[in-house]
Amino acid sequence: MSGVYLIQSNDELVEFTEQGFESEDLLQDYLAKYPNLLAGDQINSDAPRRWLLISRELSLSSENAAERWSVDHLFLDQDAIPTIVEVKRSTDTRIRREVVGQMLDYAANGVVYWPIEKLQAAFDANCQKAGLDPAQVLEGFLGGQSEADKFWQEAKTNLQAGRVRLIFVSDTIPSELRRIVEFLNTQMDPAEVLAVEIKHYVGQGQRTLIPRLLGQTAEAQQKKGSMPREVRQWDEPLFFADLEARNGEAQTAIARKILNWAHTELPRLSWGKGKVDGSVVPILDYKGTPHWFFAIYTFGLVEFSFQFMKVKPPFSDETKRAELLRRLNEIPGVDLHCKMYQVYSAKLHHAALTQNAPRVLAQTTPGVLG
Repeated sequence: MSGVYLIQSNDELVEFTEQGFESEDLLQDYLAKYPNLLAGDQINSDAPRRWLLISRELSLSSENAAERWSVDHLFLDQDAIPTIVEVKRSTDTRIRREVVGQMLDYAANGVVYWPIEKLQAAFDANCQKAGLDPAQVLEGFLGGQSEADKFWQEAKTNLQAGRVRLIFVSDTIPSELRRIVEFLNTQMDPAEVLAVEIKHYVGQGQRTLIPRLLGQTAEAQQKKGSMPREVRQWDEPLFFADLEARNGEAQTAIARKILNWAHTELPRLSWGKGKVDGSVVPILDYKGTPHWFFAIYTFGLVEFSFQFMKVKPPFSDETKRAELLRRLNEIPGVDLHCKMYQVYSAKLHHAALTQNAPRVLAQTTPGVLG
């Protein structure tokens, strides 16, 4: 076996000998505790990937209720790209082929069976289990560069677009698996498929872990470019031009009416960075806390974001969210059947809703917030 040698400050040479991991659980524990082992600097040297652990053993179901799996780790990087990690020791024969099908199952079904509120709940539970405050952990991860609500919305968009990253992790990546990873990473777009080989060395009661990224061939990099994805900074002229081209003048006029109201009542607008679809989110800053009630998309959709309201006082009180929902339902012709932690979406051509929602929000939010 190869070795690693450390020259200490007293000139003593310490030899570290390569050893396999005692168990798969040990390697999984290391990844949860030290996410940098996923070689984020090797994935993107210009913008090294940083990792936010959402959960270990996150459950996933298929349409066949008998089929239930759980991913070893789910992370989000700083661009909210879901990163699914599957860990296998090289002594596990499933690492050759079976693990590939397993990961593709995760990627295909995660898009369908992981609503964003489930990921938020899993993240909250994982933090609370460790005795940490989820809001503080997320704020520290984002470093003040992005709002939490917007970060979760970007994660949802990435999942829906299939913009995910699959990483196989082992102490030794077999040549067969490496060739499969390289092939998938070249062919799959926008998904990214990689492998990380983590060598384990032991000497004088100490451990050394050395990760190496595999699968990022020159062909794959040239074909797809490096993640994070290409973005497009939307603004008001671009937004309305795209909205009208895709949906026509009538729906564009409704969206303009909503945003004209927002310019007065919710003067801070957050414009999206989607490569294809534009979005805008009017934000109400109340007592230092941003509130995000709805978003408008250039494909003609208005989304009322109850799942984001529920994590911020006073809307963490379900009665407050229920009051807003009740007032929306008082609009003639509107009947929203929506749980308090979910999203309700309506097409812009639903004129009764979209033309009257600003009035309802204007009447409701002061009383609800106050």
